[in-house]
Amino acid sequence: MLVDYRVRQREYLLAIGRALSAELSLHDVLRIILQATVDFISGRAGIVVLADPTDRTFHVATGYGFPRSVYTQFEGLLRRLPYDDEAEREIIQEIGVGVKRIAQSTNLGLTQVLPLPLLSGESLIGLIYVFQVGRYQFNPDAISLLQSFADQAAIAVKNARLYERLIAERNRLGAILEQSADGVMILDSHLRITVFNRALSVMTGWDAAATIGLAHDDVIRWKSLKTEMDLRVALANGWPLPNAAHLTVEGELRRRDEKVISLSITYAPMLDSRGRMSDIIANVRNLTRYREEQELQKTFVSVISHELKTPVSIIKGYAGTLKRYDANWPPEIQQEYLEVIEDEADRLTDLIDNLLEASRLQAGTFKLEMSELLLPGLVAAATRKFTTQTDKHQFQVRFPETFPLIKGDERRLTQVLNNLFSNAIKYSPEGGLIEIHGEVNDRYVTLSVRDSGIGIPEHQQHRIFQKFSRLDNALSRKTEGTGLGLFLSKAIIEAHGGQIWFENNANSPGTTFTFCLPMA
Repeated sequence: MLVDYRVRQREYLLAIGRALSAELSLHDVLRIILQATVDFISGRAGIVVLADPTDRTFHVATGYGFPRSVYTQFEGLLRRLPYDDEAEREIIQEIGVGVKRIAQSTNLGLTQVLPLPLLSGESLIGLIYVFQVGRYQFNPDAISLLQSFADQAAIAVKNARLYERLIAERNRLGAILEQSADGVMILDSHLRITVFNRALSVMTGWDAAATIGLAHDDVIRWKSLKTEMDLRVALANGWPLPNAAHLTVEGELRRRDEKVISLSITYAPMLDSRGRMSDIIANVRNLTRYREEQELQKTFVSVISHELKTPVSIIKGYAGTLKRYDANWPPEIQQEYLEVIEDEADRLTDLIDNLLEASRLQAGTFKLEMSELLLPGLVAAATRKFTTQTDKHQFQVRFPETFPLIKGDERRLTQVLNNLFSNAIKYSPEGGLIEIHGEVNDRYVTLSVRDSGIGIPEHQQHRIFQKFSRLDNALSRKTEGTGLGLFLSKAIIEAHGGQIWFENNANSPGTTFTFCLPMA
């Protein structure tokens, strides 16, 4: 009889051991342990009740031997008893009383209940309740074995929760890496890519999935370096060194499509318990826009210093000439000089206004003062102004007779016209015809300004509406301008809900700029 008892004990322990080592869900493991517990003492039914540490409640994790309706009663009981560390003993006692009452209300003839606590250290994580029919005498060996079953169940619950937390943390870190605005790449000890996030995929043009398993140098291909060494050279020179764990490499990188971008990569080594490098985490930042901003700042300082200096020098020179005490200038000379001073002051005012508008755009305080207006009237006023400034150009204006009212900011739309007319004159130095043509469509009005000048080279067309951008040729270097006019014109037209674009003339020299605005 003792031999049979030991054999059964061994079989149950082997079954539980196999369940714990197999890739089974927590529910399946607890069900196997519960069934072994009930069968070992010839019980009739059982349930496993677990405390949920997240929402501080109890729930039935699994059951054995009860009809489905009984589990609903158990859940109803447990929902009324939130877990509280301070009142743990009272809550457990109340659960035991309630569970026994529900079990005895069934027609299963259950008379006894044996509670087996599931403990993790000093913390109670749940209980196993085993129900029997009749009177059963538990010997000390059986109680000890049943408690070992409960201990195995506690281990399974603890491991499952640790695994859930591990998976949740891994998913959270994966989401952080994937959604990071910076590029992130992880390399193994052989410098092969194991992680390549979405931001880095956008930067480099590589599909993230296609990079996994590739060597670092297959993807990170430097055209030129701004730092002394890249990763491979640094490793050959003993990196990582004490107190210099991070390595930063900057330079021009070739994307997969052979385009070149500016990148900064900071490599951080991960060391194992023996101090050997197991992985490298690379944080990648796209410096292309930063480099462009640096160039813009240089251009800004150069252009503004020149553009401010010129009218100030002219004003100072003419004012100084008029101020001379040893000269008696005739009235017509005085008038001519004063007109020059006034023109240069106006030019200086326009320059300052453009700079202020650009700063308002940057700060997000750009606002329109809307009113109903006639675009042909604005064009007529602007052409009168520019006709007096050139004797080489002729303006031709064409509008339909029934051109509608539009809603817009008169001052700023005049600024757009001034910019377009000024450019048409400036970039057609030999003179010629400047055509202004208005049209009416279903919901928009359009205005085109066509010149017969030098046109815009294809390789520079993408820069035309950028801040401080000017054509890179001999003519533009001789002419005045800050490169803000078209940048501001685009912002003004788009703020009105319209669009602006350009194209080189098809069958003649020059360029046509066109913008459209919604009708009032």
